Amino acid sequence: MNSKERREYIRNLLVTKDNTYKGQFLAEQLGVTRQVIVKDIAIIRAEGVNIIATPEGYLIPSEENNFVRRVIAVSHGRNDIYNELECIVKFGGVVEDVTVEHPLYGEIRAMIMIKTIMDIEGFTKNFKESSVQPLSYLTKGIHLHTIKADNEEIIESIIKELKEKNYLISD
Repeated sequence: MNSKERREYIRNLLVTKDNTYKGQFLAEQLGVTRQVIVKDIAIIRAEGVNIIATPEGYLIPSEENNFVRRVIAVSHGRNDIYNELECIVKFGGVVEDVTVEHPLYGEIRAMIMIKTIMDIEGFTKNFKESSVQPLSYLTKGIHLHTIKADNEEIIESIIKELKEKNYLISD
């Protein structure tokens, strides 16, 4: 398989499956190195394909015009990450990203795509098993999330819960 065929395979895999694929998995499937996959992903992105890199792997989001999105500002310590994310997913919300404001670099945004309790468990397990600090560490716990849900009522339920737990930053 040449590089063009390989990129077409990757694109088709990510478009047709509602799943994430780690670079190492793709490399093993295609008999190349992970670095070759990273380069292929960069080329596919340059062609205009919206590929998102999450901690769980690469994905191409399906058309999502039917969702309601909201950017929320929250603040909490490292020990509250699980609880904060649970407030969102238990109502059916999805945490698409985390964003912090850095004094030198400006906005730093990471796609996390947390949809389920299992996603939260995997995400928080990575923090416990490594010495890596969450992005919110850079801003003393203050950060933004883009959340999405099927309707405005779900978003309002999420916001109410986050307010009750004193995670939400509001006027």
